[in-house]
Amino acid sequence: MNQDYIQPNEWSIIEEGFDKQRVKSSESLFSIGNGAMGQRANFEETYTGKTFQGSYIGGVYYPDKTRVGWWKNGYPEYFAKVINAPNWIGINVEINGEALDLNTCKEVRNFRRELNMKEGWYQRSFEATLQNGTEIALESTRILHIEEDELGIINFEITPLNRDAEIVFMPYLDGGITNEDSNWDDKFWDTLSVQEGNHQAFIRSRTMKTHFDVCTYMQSKVFVNGAEKSLDYTGAIKELSVALTYKVSVKKGEKATLQKFAGYTISLNHKPEDLIDASIKVLQKATKEGYSALKQQQTEAWASIWEMADIAIKGDVKAQQGIRFNIFQLNQTYLGKDARLNIGPKGFTGEKYGGSTYWDTEAYCIPFYMATKDQAVARNLLTYRYNHLQKAIENAQKLGFKNGAALYPMVTMNGEECHNEWEITFEEIHRNGAIAFAIYNYERFTGDTSYIPEKGLEVLIGIARFWEQRATFSKAKNKYVILGVTGPNEYENNVNNNWYTNYVAKWCLEYAASEVEKVKKSNPEDFKRIEAKTKISGQEVLDWNKTASNMYFPYSEEFGIYLQQDGFLDKELITVANLDRSNRPINQKWSWDRILRSPYIKQADTLQGFYFFEEHFSKEQLEKHFDFYEPFTVHESSLSPCVHSIQAAKLDRMEQAYTFYLRTSRLDLDDYNKEVEEGCHITSMAGTWMSIVEGFGGMRVREGKLHFEPKIPEQWDQYSFKVNFRGQILKVSISKNKQVFKVDGDSPLNIVVNQKEITLAPNTETTV
Repeated sequence: MNQDYIQPNEWSIIEEGFDKQRVKSSESLFSIGNGAMGQRANFEETYTGKTFQGSYIGGVYYPDKTRVGWWKNGYPEYFAKVINAPNWIGINVEINGEALDLNTCKEVRNFRRELNMKEGWYQRSFEATLQNGTEIALESTRILHIEEDELGIINFEITPLNRDAEIVFMPYLDGGITNEDSNWDDKFWDTLSVQEGNHQAFIRSRTMKTHFDVCTYMQSKVFVNGAEKSLDYTGAIKELSVALTYKVSVKKGEKATLQKFAGYTISLNHKPEDLIDASIKVLQKATKEGYSALKQQQTEAWASIWEMADIAIKGDVKAQQGIRFNIFQLNQTYLGKDARLNIGPKGFTGEKYGGSTYWDTEAYCIPFYMATKDQAVARNLLTYRYNHLQKAIENAQKLGFKNGAALYPMVTMNGEECHNEWEITFEEIHRNGAIAFAIYNYERFTGDTSYIPEKGLEVLIGIARFWEQRATFSKAKNKYVILGVTGPNEYENNVNNNWYTNYVAKWCLEYAASEVEKVKKSNPEDFKRIEAKTKISGQEVLDWNKTASNMYFPYSEEFGIYLQQDGFLDKELITVANLDRSNRPINQKWSWDRILRSPYIKQADTLQGFYFFEEHFSKEQLEKHFDFYEPFTVHESSLSPCVHSIQAAKLDRMEQAYTFYLRTSRLDLDDYNKEVEEGCHITSMAGTWMSIVEGFGGMRVREGKLHFEPKIPEQWDQYSFKVNFRGQILKVSISKNKQVFKVDGDSPLNIVVNQKEITLAPNTETTV
């Protein structure tokens, strides 16, 4: 049974009623971020129940030593961890001498949380009876400011309901934090200094090994019934923390408010010696502008994000809430402002997967950012990989590859491989294909032909050299084979000739070869530079094409399909429908030995190839492969439902497409995989966007034009979205009986709808 405590609402995530069992799940779901930092929805005040404290800073990580007992050539020495940063949200509270703690209150009533996605704030309210009999109402609102992205703001209000109260507010900073996820329980931070003065406090910390310097800072103001009080305070400095104490007496029914301005300045953006001064500047600006003005700025910043990124659905509140939650979390995680940052699979909502960069960025996220931001944001994501090319070459060298062959890491913070499961680190090499495909996809969508000669071709050459060396010529088959791999289906390790890996290798070799010839002709100056740097030769390009044209693909005559890998038909082919529900999810119920021998597929594998290279196959071929593989798919990866939703829509199976859409869009809200307390699945959320735009909207780019084959689920009355295509904003609105297209600006736009070309006049609705 999936969880269903989140109230259906178009623009907000709402929880009503206090349940201690849900606290950690809600801490993930109600997380907030601003692209530079993020914060789980932990309570500000003391909470002695089960909780998972989490504050994270973009780009700040620790290389946690790999936990293996044996060392082999090329094995990553560390697993990069996004680390729990010093806690800035804390506000301990005493009311008439008793600490406020929801775990020990006599009674908690009217508990409510809301994550307002339209305006970008998180709010929690409740009434409680303390052990000493005092009844209070509390409302706390938290913001991570989008514009001033080093700043967090908390407005914390307490009203005594049944008697007068002396309230003690103790806003604090805590540098003595630990990670939930740690290999050796290492100490990740050195605390360099703790200081306070003039209602302000600062903790200077530095990460061990990586030496990121961080200043965590705060300043508070106190109000009674909206009037600011100039109170004295007492400061308490400990080795790893600092607290400021404010006492205020209020009558029954009066409201005492603490406003806390806090956050981080980091050495990625400032000189280490300037961090405290930089923090003071942020505080001066924030306290001068005040809470209300800052909240209004936040609303306006989110309005401009939604103006472009929103997908509006009429007639299905749960579907609407799901897609907006996904779009909101993607924008909280990455806004494209800083080319040094990327998109971790958990974003700022938890620590699993180390917060590092996976192939998810190229395969799933780039389409979302290309279409909802401008092409510069997607170009930044490609440039991130270009900047790591030398490291990718070194990663390949460690495994015995030569001549500038590049293997991009499965997991990285700085370009080095830091995933520490061998079957993924060494074998899940298809990731190289996603990086090449993203370059192709970017040029196809944006029409920007400058990226490949400037940067992309060097990446493609490195990737092609890897595939050329990784393929083995089999005399028995008289073909090139690729041995000992793990495909996208991580429930099969060390298999031979994973079809998707072989296909993506063939495509990469051909694509790199054709781009070498193209750049040679059209950008001779760039080509000279690249030729001198890479020593690329005509013979090498001929070799790539030879290997590609002679690649082996396992095929079953009996079923008329490509086989996921050589041994797939040797398995006991029992479909998921005939698997007892008590065995699910298999990754939590079965031994690894049993999973590896089973036919069960974690996520789209062969079908991932049919998704990327849809143009290479007929609809009949897609149908045949979908009908064979989907029944064996357990969808235990967050990346699985979206691809299947897009393909089901392509095959006109709208009920199935809709079911997969709900699963991808509400994966975390309904906690399908029983793990949301560890954090949300951020990168797969871009797949949710694709399942509407590419699935139901049928959007594709062919020969420089947008093509649409729109469909609508029976459950919906209408849906609409916008795409930024080559600098023109197109709005698409689909209902049961009509399809409306409108392009903004001064120029017309030619699009193809249901295989018929139409010209859209600017600023005019065209109904099909």
